[in-house]
Amino acid sequence: MAEDPDPSLVHRHAAWVRVTHWLNAVAFLALVVSGIAILLALPRLFWGETGANGAPAALDLPLPVNLEQTGWGRNLHFLSAWVLVLNGIVYLIVAFVGGHFARDLVPDRDQLAPRHLAREIADHARLKAARGREALRYNALQKFAYLAVLFGLFPLMVLTGLTMSPGVTAAYPELFTLFGGRQSARTLHFLTACLLVLFLVVHVAQVFVGGAGNLMRSMITGRFRVPPEPARTTRAARDRLTESPDA
Repeated sequence: MAEDPDPSLVHRHAAWVRVTHWLNAVAFLALVVSGIAILLALPRLFWGETGANGAPAALDLPLPVNLEQTGWGRNLHFLSAWVLVLNGIVYLIVAFVGGHFARDLVPDRDQLAPRHLAREIADHARLKAARGREALRYNALQKFAYLAVLFGLFPLMVLTGLTMSPGVTAAYPELFTLFGGRQSARTLHFLTACLLVLFLVVHVAQVFVGGAGNLMRSMITGRFRVPPEPARTTRAARDRLTESPDA
């Protein structure tokens, strides 16, 4: 006889969400590694149009100069950037058309209540994971972070990256005006990348807080085990426990 299905095991993430998530993760890690290789050729940040090793810098990074890594670094960086952009476009189109964006990424009305937000902040500070039905949706802080990345940091990283390309700026010189010059775009590109790395660190830390095995399985197979609600002993239950069996 077949066993009854486990009611706590649910399907949480669609296949397209899982595929685009992991493609994005691989592309972003490749961008970080190759970006560091490129940065080592000139670990100084400038503002304006020009900048060189002998010129005054807005920020000197405590990194060694290494001119031998830029070849493979640039090739991998451009390849990973295109993967990230195309994957992101596919994600956004499917998310809007299929309702994923409105259903899962836009904060619910109850999540915007000040009391709810205060509780979420307190839970995050105590490293307390969501349980029960609340674990089946992204919390408000997650949604704010995802929206900031999707519509703020990622577009800024792409546009500042394009501004550093002579071929692109020859066709669209307005990018220079938008960011104040090629070196200004490079500095903003670096700062945006730092914010995205910070987001990644917090994201991974929250995975461990919420149960790494369960969350990783949900992002690989789609199956998620709902953490049980914390047990609460009601007054009636306490009375039953203290009641004499002979009464």
